[in-house]
Amino acid sequence: MKFQTSSGVLSCTPDRLIVAGWTGRDRSAVDHHVAELAALGVPAPSTVPLYYECAPALLTQESEIQVLGSETSGEAEPFLLKINGQIWLGLASDHTDRALEAHSVAASKQICAKPVAETLWRFDEVEPHLDDLVLRSWIEEDGGWTLYQEGTFASILPLDHLIKGSEFAEGSAMLCGTLPAIGGIRPSPSFRMSLTDPKSGLSIDWRYRTTTLRVIS
Repeated sequence: MKFQTSSGVLSCTPDRLIVAGWTGRDRSAVDHHVAELAALGVPAPSTVPLYYECAPALLTQESEIQVLGSETSGEAEPFLLKINGQIWLGLASDHTDRALEAHSVAASKQICAKPVAETLWRFDEVEPHLDDLVLRSWIEEDGGWTLYQEGTFASILPLDHLIKGSEFAEGSAMLCGTLPAIGGIRPSPSFRMSLTDPKSGLSIDWRYRTTTLRVIS
């Protein structure tokens, strides 16, 4: 993979991918969400937060991904990468198979590609004001773009907490949890996401499309 950074182009191949789930900072809201999903047949997590192990080959910077069936959707998330002792922050989508989620949350995450934006920021440069960073996403709906997610990192567990809890080692990449979907989780043929730093005025933007493969049995 190749990333644009303030120090130039960074080329790397992560050897571990962690997808952190149930990372909301408001524990009562997380517990309520767990109960809601349990009522729909989605298994409750064994612990909160939970660190799912996924194949690093799922990470992609392609503008199009292929998915199995019509019940998948994206989730904008902070993306962390540790290379040569340096931690970087970027933007990724935890694209998830919602039909499979009712059987296994881990499998629903492990089956889908994880689109990653091509820009990274030094983590130590934004760490003092992480809670101010703004995460947004949009979905293609009714012929236009609909705001799908919006909020700050203050809604997600502190990233240093996730780093320590996941044994975030050299060569690791991690998706760090997401924000609620405005109007409910739903599929879309195209997904846009952005990460904005109001202090510097900089932003990271990415979009991708999905091609749906038929489920044949």
